[in-house]
Amino acid sequence: MSQVARPLTEHFPNVQQEVSRLAAMPEVRSAMQWFRDQEAEFARWQMDLARIPAPPFGEKARADWVGEQFRALGIKEVGKDKIGNVFGFRKGSQDSVLSISAHLDTVFPSNTPLNVRQQGTKLYGPGISDNAAGVTALLAIAAAFENFGLPHEASLLFIGNVGEEGEGDLRGMRYIFSDSEWKDSIRTCLVLDGAGTDTIVAEALGSRRFEVIVRGPGGHSWSDFGAPNPIVVLGRAIHLFSQTRVSSSPKTTFNIGVIRGGTSVNSIPESASMRVDIRSSSPAEIDRLDLELRRAIDLSIQEEEARTAQQRDSSRYRSGLTAEMVPIGNRPGGELDPNARAVQITRAVDAYLGNSAQIQRASTDANIPISMGREAIAIGAGGNGGGAHTLQEWFDPAGRALGLERILLISLALAGAGR
Repeated sequence: MSQVARPLTEHFPNVQQEVSRLAAMPEVRSAMQWFRDQEAEFARWQMDLARIPAPPFGEKARADWVGEQFRALGIKEVGKDKIGNVFGFRKGSQDSVLSISAHLDTVFPSNTPLNVRQQGTKLYGPGISDNAAGVTALLAIAAAFENFGLPHEASLLFIGNVGEEGEGDLRGMRYIFSDSEWKDSIRTCLVLDGAGTDTIVAEALGSRRFEVIVRGPGGHSWSDFGAPNPIVVLGRAIHLFSQTRVSSSPKTTFNIGVIRGGTSVNSIPESASMRVDIRSSSPAEIDRLDLELRRAIDLSIQEEEARTAQQRDSSRYRSGLTAEMVPIGNRPGGELDPNARAVQITRAVDAYLGNSAQIQRASTDANIPISMGREAIAIGAGGNGGGAHTLQEWFDPAGRALGLERILLISLALAGAGR
């Protein structure tokens, strides 16, 4: 993560004046006042959306709801693609496209109790901030363009995309940039993710994820005692891997997030698995941890086979232990040029609004276009949030209007609002 402020450069000498011009337009001032007046409606949108389950690969109901809202706002071109992304399209005078997106999915399984509620001004519930806040901002910006006839030369593509979280592995954004009808015409991507106004994600954090599966012959805990145990292998592997040196610069991390295996307390399991997440801004560090994980698994199998050979008939048990590392995620990294138009415009908007924000590195939908050399940034939707990815997640709308004003001015500047 970098927090070095990057000044406006000679490449865009008039960007500050352009932002000031846009903010002074009567229709833009009206839209900004509308943002401040509509908090009750925004909170209703946010809670209605958060009450719709949207686990990875189960976002259809949310996509349908967002499509209905696009139509209700007056967007005439509304549709869904074959993997479930929902979009609303406003034609501009140019062939280039500005995409404004927010992911629909959450980390929560479909049977998670969604106790979405409002207490005072604060909103509570799983996914209420990540990313019901982002989708609400997406709808608010689309509504502002429709309600106030805001100008834009580039076409606007509003996207509620699938597959940002976990096993989704950015599949919605991958499809948009590989198979959609806009894959070549999107000039810039503005990704709305979570709450806040204090970050500009212009550096894409790479990650690699695996499901490690260990298999053995299994057996009865009494009569087959001493047979190789896949859970013991995983336990040893976790112990060994957890001692791996990790770099602090560039920052590198790993996590064992899920462990499964076994059928009963008195059964030696036939299989056990764990899911491992490796992250770094350095591809070389990801490769190194990948190798260290494989080494830990191999050594653990060798140790378990040696133990088995000492305790039981080796001809019966040693050959039955195997391991497999199945890739379940591979998010590309990259960095946006600090002189990129999207960064310069965002900095100019923050200066105009008196907002303080820092360049950060994170894993978001912007990873895909950034890794392809396209301009993309991810920013928050305003307000404040906490408890992300927990049942205690919350969102405080104080400051939401500032976030929406920020998104609107960035969008207008990126879309080339006419004079």
